[in-house]
Amino acid sequence: MTWEGKILRKIYGPTKENGRWRIKTNAELITKYKSQDIVTVIKIRRLECLGHVIRIYEIRSVKIFKGKLEGRRGRGRPRLRWINDVEDDLRKLGVKRWRTKALDREEWASVIREAKGKLKGS
Repeated sequence: MTWEGKILRKIYGPTKENGRWRIKTNAELITKYKSQDIVTVIKIRRLECLGHVIRIYEIRSVKIFKGKLEGRRGRGRPRLRWINDVEDDLRKLGVKRWRTKALDREEWASVIREAKGKLKGS
């Protein structure tokens, strides 16, 4: 809850109590946000967005899949791309052949529903 708390504290701001300002506790943030995990919401929305991107890619070129770098590679680990994170989420959820599933709206909607159940249950 470290990253989520930081973001939610920025969104909701401090609380004034007895004339002094203090930061909100994790319990206060959870009741105010009415959700237990903002990361789950982000992962589900990323999967929803992926379905749109895949269907658009059939019609026109999308930058996510066309990244070609020129020149020398910098030192250290290569940077992760958005698609790498999404593919990792899909791998953890056990979704196979996701590109063909994303082309069919109904099938992708069932994948999203299943992902919501698995992510909220964990």
